[in-house]
Amino acid sequence: MAKEYSSLTPHLREFIARQHMFFTASAAAGSRVNVSPRSTDMFRVLGDNAALYLDRTGSGNETAAHMKADGRLTIMFCAVDGPPLILRLYGRGRVIRRGGEEYARLLAEWYADCEPLGARQMIRLDFDLVKTSCGYGVPLFDYREERDTLDKWERSKGVDGLAAYWREVNGVSMDGLPTGLGEE
Repeated sequence: MAKEYSSLTPHLREFIARQHMFFTASAAAGSRVNVSPRSTDMFRVLGDNAALYLDRTGSGNETAAHMKADGRLTIMFCAVDGPPLILRLYGRGRVIRRGGEEYARLLAEWYADCEPLGARQMIRLDFDLVKTSCGYGVPLFDYREERDTLDKWERSKGVDGLAAYWREVNGVSMDGLPTGLGEE
């Protein structure tokens, strides 16, 4: 049932491309484990052992805090339609800060220089283990559409309001770990 790979295969890349959602899981010593769902619209496969996603504003910033403190990151895709499959990418993640040269280069190369209003950073995962499992117990769901709630909320905040929100809410994790957001 479960299979391990040292890198992505063409079949697994195709599976990722068909998904609409993924989950990140991270933790640091002494912290809670954080699991976050995300839309694949901002996810990119950079190569056989690297992936990237543009991270938009959220109610927390746990992944960034965990990347700063520890770096361990798992990304999981789960088929909710079609043939069952669960795919996990295990490795080390890091935050790429908004406004830096690397961020600008990646934005141009992988996102056609199109930055959503609430983009706060990018998360890169370099993975050394790809693991699949059956997914037989995952229920079937039908995808309807992306939600526009985050876009509306970000527009209502505006650039200055988002910056204030990041300072107020996204600067430290729920366990008090610094996220690095707002640092030079």
